[in-house]
Amino acid sequence: MLLGAFEGSDLIIVAIVLVVLGFAPKLARNLGAAKKEFEKSIKPADPKSVEEPHEGN
Repeated sequence: MLLGAFEGSDLIIVAIVLVVLGFAPKLARNLGAAKKEFEKSIKPADPKSVEEPHEGN
């Protein structure tokens, strides 16, 4: 049996690696979407629509 080659902590490490590889595509997609949203939020949509600050009275 294949699992007989792994004992104790080796089996745990292999299991963790398999779980991480299973979620890697979804994690990468979510990180990409988060980066796009962040970049969209820090730059104005239209520079002409940004109002200049008004001086006092």
